[in-house]
This record gives sequence, C-alpha cells and structure tokens, in this order.
Amino acid sequence: MADAGGEMAEDGEITIRVATDLKAFSAAEWSSFDGASKVGTLPYNPFISYAFLSALEDSGCATRKTGWLGQHLRLEAPDGTLLGAVAGYLKSHSQGEYVFDHGWADAFERAGGQYYPKLQISVPFTPATGPRLLVAGNYAPDAIQAALGEGIKALTDQLGASSAHVTFANEADVAVLESAGFLHRTDQQFHFFNEGYSSYSDFLDALASRKRKTLRKERESALASGISVEWLTGSDLTERVWDDFYAFYMDTGSRKWGRPYLNRMFFSLISERMPDDILLVMAKRDGRYIAGAINFIGGDTLFGRNWGCIEDHPFLHFEVCYHQAIDFAINRKLRVVEAGAQGEHKLARGYVPVTTHSAHYIAHPGLRKAVGDYLRRERRDVEAMSDYLEERTPFRKSE
Repeated sequence: MADAGGEMAEDGEITIRVATDLKAFSAAEWSSFDGASKVGTLPYNPFISYAFLSALEDSGCATRKTGWLGQHLRLEAPDGTLLGAVAGYLKSHSQGEYVFDHGWADAFERAGGQYYPKLQISVPFTPATGPRLLVAGNYAPDAIQAALGEGIKALTDQLGASSAHVTFANEADVAVLESAGFLHRTDQQFHFFNEGYSSYSDFLDALASRKRKTLRKERESALASGISVEWLTGSDLTERVWDDFYAFYMDTGSRKWGRPYLNRMFFSLISERMPDDILLVMAKRDGRYIAGAINFIGGDTLFGRNWGCIEDHPFLHFEVCYHQAIDFAINRKLRVVEAGAQGEHKLARGYVPVTTHSAHYIAHPGLRKAVGDYLRRERRDVEAMSDYLEERTPFRKSE
C-alpha cells in the first residue's frame, strides 16, 4: 500500500500533513481537540482520546501489518499551530469496521475495478459514534471541518484509493461531509437513555407491567447459580484481572468471528493510560471470574464494548452487558448507554433504536452512482425499521 507520509497540500494559509503514526502528535496537542479530553464543548469520548488510539497502534492491533496503516491528517496554520486532525487508516480489507461494504467491493472488482486500498476514517474495531473531524478547542469549527473534509478527498485521490469511509460520525460531521460531496449512509443501534432515574427499579417503573416482571425474573435467573457481579475500574484493574478478561474475550471472540482483533498488550496499555475511563463488569462463581464485559466511560455516555465468558448460564450475557450497564449509568448519572453494534434483543431490555451515520467519498463515477442509488433505498429501509421498532419498545404507552 502507498505511504502518503509528509506534506500533502498547501494553499498559503493552511497546510495538511499526513502522518503514518500517532506519534506525529503529542498527547497535549491531541487533547486540545474538542471531545478528545474532559475539557471542551463536546462530551468526552474515550475512543478518540490519545490514550486509546495510541494503545491500538503501540500494541500492534492497528498497524500496517494488520491492514490498518495510519494516514492521520494534521491541519496546521502558517505558523505551525495545530488546528485540526483526522484519525485515518489506509486499509487492504474491510474487517473490524461494523459498517459493511463487502458488497460494494465485490461488485466493483467483478466489474474490473480495484476496491482496495481504501481510506478508513474511524476508530478501529469500535462501532461507537463520535467526532471524526477533530477541531482544536480554541478555533471556530466550520472552516476547519470543511478543510479536513476536502483533505480526506484529496488524500484519497493522491493515494489512488477507491474511496474514503467516515464511519460512526456525529451528525455535525456528516453534514459537513455531505456538503463536500460525500454520500450519506445510515444504520441502526440500540441505546439506553437515562431519563433521570434514581435507580434500576425507578427505570423499571417506566415499563409496561408485563415487561417489568419479565426483566425482574431474567435478572434473578442470571444470578441463580450463585453468581455475583463486580464493577472494576481504576486501581481495581490489575494484570490478573486482565488475564481473566482476556481469556473470556479470546474464547468468545474466536467462536464468533474467528480471530479477535485486540491482543493482550492492548488491554495492559489502556489500563495504564486510561484506567479511570474503563469499567469491567465481572461475574464470579465459586471464587473465580467466569464472564466479563468491558465498557468505556465518557463524559455523558457509557460505551459497552466486548464481552466474553468461560461458562454458559441462562441470561448471564444480558445481565453483564445490558442490565449492569444501566445500573452503572444511573449510579453515575450518565445520560446514555451505547451497547455496541446491532442486536434487536436489546429492545426488550430498555434500549431503543437510534440511527447511526457515516459518509462515503467514492472516486469512481460509476461506482459512486451505484452506491448512491443503493444508499437512498437503504436510508428509507432504516427509517422504516426504526419507526416499526419504536412502536415496540417495552415502555408504557402515553395515554
């Protein structure tokens, strides 16, 4: 794959440079981006923090070898002041993205095109919405975001890549990218919204009576085999705990998708660099941990990520991943729980349908037209499904 390191474009006012490694930025520089630290107008998003993204690279999870070659855009003022950035990757495959374009790749290559490499603007292996056009906190965002959007297009063309994909972007970024000619794609997740509940029981009171009884029984059944649940964060996250969790992650990940994306070093690095942003929900039976789920704590959101177990118990997955996340969010007064990709089974547990967004720049005119036509139909389908599911949430219906 091509390496576009170095200076990409200059117009006398701003410069965009491209770096293949996050080390081209200092941690202090990166923390100036709105949303990447706990100071700013946007809520803190742990996945766009320097700690998280650098851990992916330093552990070897997101590198050239794994098909994630860094192509990070660095937007600078004439005096070298950092104005904005994009975390991007040149990719030779479509794994670990959760916004699926395999059909596009197959169709283009059957027609004689070359879909890979492509440019991916995302947090590797992480289907969580967040800012993608990063703006330093002291600057007006509009012009900087517009320049970054144009920079993504220019880099795609310079690399000879087929396309650029900005996935799980917030709506403000998508609006900027649509103005720059990107195609808009939607999908669906299920999120819990904390409506000021004082406890899990308070949340249950908002549900229809039959749904409320079902969830109470489900939670009792999950812990019926002498299972207890612990919340671990900060200094609780010892290497021994990580060994246990990694065993769960590897066992479940190997069965679900063949080769888990994250290695053991990654978990040690995030434990060292951002321990207070991590919540492990761990289930214990007979004095040993048997299952666990990793969550990340944002400014107003708990992000559920990976789960694993070495013993199967009825409803334990729902307890550890969904009910406990709601408990924690209410306890911490967090506004939202994002429980990861897909999963209509979350609906019955108080999670409601939410539309997610991505933006796609397709260089080839024929492929662009075909994808654009497909996305118009897909957006209608996503909207219709959201409306259908919204009518089937477990909450009491208004009179």
